[in-house]
Amino acid sequence: MKTNISKTDTIIRLIIAVIFIAYGIMYQSWWGLVGVIPLMTALIGVCPIYGMLGFSTSKNSRIFSSPKKINYEK
Repeated sequence: MKTNISKTDTIIRLIIAVIFIAYGIMYQSWWGLVGVIPLMTALIGVCPIYGMLGFSTSKNSRIFSSPKKINYEK
């Protein structure tokens, strides 16, 4: 699969994952399991929701790539 998560997005997801997992461990809550979702998406570099919506924060994506120049001279 093509990655659709940028480095900044990955770092944010890792921070959120650590917060949720730490909260779940400290308070013995199921919220720790919620932290697994952003952790997994950050590790594999693909967000399924971004894919369904056709959205990407990755620079390698066609959405954020610069348009090709058209040569009108003939």
